[in-house]
Amino acid sequence: MAQKETVAAEKVIDNVVVTVKSGKTGDFLRQLWETHQADILHFGKVLLLSLLVILIAWLFTRFARRLIYKAVEKIAKVDESIARVLYVIVRTVIWLFAFLIVLDLFGINTASILTVLGACGLAVGLAMKDSLSNIASGIMLLILRPYKLGDYVECGGISGTIKEMGLFSTILVTPDGLFISAPNSQLFGAPIKNYSRNEKRRVDITVGISYGDSLEKGLEVLQGLMEKNDLILKDPAPQVLVQDLADSSVNLTLRFWTNTADYWTAYWQIKEGLKKAIESAGLNIPFPQRVVTFANAIPKQLDDK
Repeated sequence: MAQKETVAAEKVIDNVVVTVKSGKTGDFLRQLWETHQADILHFGKVLLLSLLVILIAWLFTRFARRLIYKAVEKIAKVDESIARVLYVIVRTVIWLFAFLIVLDLFGINTASILTVLGACGLAVGLAMKDSLSNIASGIMLLILRPYKLGDYVECGGISGTIKEMGLFSTILVTPDGLFISAPNSQLFGAPIKNYSRNEKRRVDITVGISYGDSLEKGLEVLQGLMEKNDLILKDPAPQVLVQDLADSSVNLTLRFWTNTADYWTAYWQIKEGLKKAIESAGLNIPFPQRVVTFANAIPKQLDDK
């Protein structure tokens, strides 16, 4: 049976070739139209409907993108990356439906295709459980929002500024310019330390003065240094505390609060001013030193030698 169909198809092809070579293409097309007019009209309608479905799907994706981004902009607490991920999901669903509708228009059994896709999806899901874990973690991170774009975070042994948030991974950049692509499951499964989340941060800087210096004067000089800096907040008030009576020095800690955006600027300004302030007040920053005491005097006979 298959051989007969092959022979018939070859005869049709031969007739088409002979007709084209003989220059009777117009007659052939006219005959083809008269013979298969209903089939050609049906195919044309299906093709136009398919193009219309594709156009509608494209318009829906554009409309969905605009709608999602506008909705996210109106919600101040929602990160921009959520809009990007939602748009990817909605766009995928729209084009999947459009693809199934086009297949149905061409008479292809979509029910069997959906069954096969479901079975394949289950197999792929079992094989890619780690990737699905990353997707689930990415969705939870977008919902819980422990960080947003531009935040500096430390999590799971890595640290950097958040540059991009996706369903599978999060992109970070370290202070020295290194690129890090971290799986979402690694970030979601570990404590996240966000250095940019709060508006204010506390700074602790320790410096030592000599045991021979006046402690009261040291406290006064360091307190004045902080009060002169405009980046240091007045509330909570800055403090100078005696942290430790070390081997070679009395260690004093400068503790103050500043806006998160000014953290490093205030830190370096105070660090730079410490040496000048201490030396201008007549105080000393001692070097590490040890006092060695001999328990017994040197025997006289050894000393004479």
